[in-house]
Amino acid sequence: MSQAEKPMKISKQLRLQGQEFLLYRKNSEILLGIIQHFDCGADQHSCLLTLEMIFCTLLKDRNMYVEVIPLKPVEKTAENQYKEWLRNTYEQCFTKILHAMEIGSPKLQMQGLSTAMNLLAYEGKYPLEGKGSLESYVPIAKLKYILMKILSTKQNNGHLINKYTEYLIFDDILFFTWKILPSLTAKSNPNEAYIMNYLLLLEKLQVHQNADKKILCSEGNASFFTFDESITVKCLNKVWHCVMHWEHTPQTQKQLLIVLLERVLTHLDKPLLLTDFLMDSLDVGGPISLLALQGIFTMIQVHNLDYPNIFTKLYSMFEPEIFHTKYKARLFYLSDLFLSSTHLPENLVAAFAKRMARLALIAPSEDIIIICNFIGNLILRHPGLKCLLNNAEKGTNNTDPYIMEERDPVKSNAINSSLWEIKSLQNHVQPSVSTAAKFINTPLPSVEWDLSTVLDKTGDDVFDKEVKKFSKLIVLQFEKPNGACIGKGERLLQFWDL
Repeated sequence: MSQAEKPMKISKQLRLQGQEFLLYRKNSEILLGIIQHFDCGADQHSCLLTLEMIFCTLLKDRNMYVEVIPLKPVEKTAENQYKEWLRNTYEQCFTKILHAMEIGSPKLQMQGLSTAMNLLAYEGKYPLEGKGSLESYVPIAKLKYILMKILSTKQNNGHLINKYTEYLIFDDILFFTWKILPSLTAKSNPNEAYIMNYLLLLEKLQVHQNADKKILCSEGNASFFTFDESITVKCLNKVWHCVMHWEHTPQTQKQLLIVLLERVLTHLDKPLLLTDFLMDSLDVGGPISLLALQGIFTMIQVHNLDYPNIFTKLYSMFEPEIFHTKYKARLFYLSDLFLSSTHLPENLVAAFAKRMARLALIAPSEDIIIICNFIGNLILRHPGLKCLLNNAEKGTNNTDPYIMEERDPVKSNAINSSLWEIKSLQNHVQPSVSTAAKFINTPLPSVEWDLSTVLDKTGDDVFDKEVKKFSKLIVLQFEKPNGACIGKGERLLQFWDL
């Protein structure tokens, strides 16, 4: 037997043993043997599947169910004692399954999560004890243990969190995950692994009910389950208060801002308390500053935050390094929003136009096209900036009065300069770039350029477009040569034999 066939044979043997135990459930030695094989650390993936099959069947067939009558002790019959042994074994195996989420390969860990969640679902549908008139039962304690393993302090569990999202489509799992989360939130400063796992999980959680309204831990109709969004919002605010006070590394701070913008900000009771955090994040630089900028824009737009130095901060972000980050499209988009007002001082807007024109000299081709369209939009909003197109005598770097090193855009003297950088780009080797730069030679359009059509383009997209523009369709003929290699159907063959 080859090495590849050996695991398949063992898996089949384990499954047959599991089926045999389910047929002869009094033979406890079979179940103990499977558990012992699992404890040895060999073929754990097959053992997980076998244990899942066994205990899901036991739960469904109510072989571990004990009817509890108030004020009346459970009878000490042989049947009840065997059920008690099965339940104790089930609890021990569930602990072992949770442990599998911490060890071994990612594949084994995800199978451990899948097995644990399937057992959770079956226990919800077929409770171990009678629950009176309650139609839905989520094993809260077991779900809490699963989340504790996901929020590990030892390793990054991004793969487990992605797997867990498959169960968040069920309203009961989503709702009780929110209810459990505050009790699992560290009050003091946790390590980076825990913070990253926590933020990755928080990014996957939505506070409102799913559209499909599906329930995992119930056999019947899900209409009886009430998803109380006010509770999930309350839990979100409670955990976020702790998250904000953790000590963050640059990696976790970036993830924190992503979660804040995409999931949290619109649901916070007191969003203005984030002001100091966002201001401090603006000074960090790189992607963190860009994400903080988006948060500040939302605060200004929605919550009337007053931040007079925002344009100075925005101006300082336009550095050559921005073209090498994946968040550059976000910067152009936000800058377009910030500079959309026609009431801004022209010397301020001129500084942005001039700085971007200077950066265009060293920017990638696709970014040059964006910059040209961006500057064109600024001139359309502020017709006074047409003076930048007419200052032809200031057409070199030596005679340019613009002060590139000045951090204050108003003091940069850009309004007295010209866009000679854009004119020089008209000789760019790439036709699409030179065409985009020629907007300063022609009358400006009546409507602004749509930046969204070019923000997501890459250098490969621009290159492919140019190749298609200048390439010709070449017809290839695959035909066996005959005679003087004249193709079939040629009129010459009607009059000559070659």
